[in-house]
Amino acid sequence: MVDAERRRRAPHLGPERRRPLILDAALEVFSARGYAGTTMQAIADAAGVTKPVVYDCFGNRDELLLALLAREEQHLVISIVAALPADPSVGTPEEHVLDGLTAILTAVEKQPQSWRIVFGAQYGAAPVVADRIRAARAFLVESLRLTMLKSLPGVSDPDANLPVLAEMLAAMTESCARMLVTGATDRTPAELARTVSQVVGGGFGNV
Repeated sequence: MVDAERRRRAPHLGPERRRPLILDAALEVFSARGYAGTTMQAIADAAGVTKPVVYDCFGNRDELLLALLAREEQHLVISIVAALPADPSVGTPEEHVLDGLTAILTAVEKQPQSWRIVFGAQYGAAPVVADRIRAARAFLVESLRLTMLKSLPGVSDPDANLPVLAEMLAAMTESCARMLVTGATDRTPAELARTVSQVVGGGFGNV
């Protein structure tokens, strides 16, 4: 009854008003089924509309996924930027890792579907989608590199070992986030962040 009522109301909404509703439905479907298991029909069913209505808003599945990634990336970038220290010269790199990673992983725990989209879209997606994800990850790595550079007194060579450490820290951040969204750990974001900060502490000392 509810689905039928939603379908009757759908034609009264223009594509621009429908798009956020379609994206909300797509977030649920992609999060539950992954890229390979998601179809335009499944998204239409989740949104309570017909498949042609979905195609009125998005030309194909990849176009829809790119729009969804763009929206969810905004949430992720906001959480990442908010987690970076306002003044990297204050405190130690280990403290920055602990505080920043705790904030990021707490955001992951609160918005698991957004992170599932990013992780899930990496596998089996079209090249244009994979390129979009790589660009988002590159932003994270560069932000980490610049933060560490500013927080290490006496480090003048911007290359040094910082790109390597930033890449390793990004990989560990992704691993922790993946464990949280898949339920593969019973540890809290703070506990995971503490473990990572302890692991990378020795690397900072050798830069």
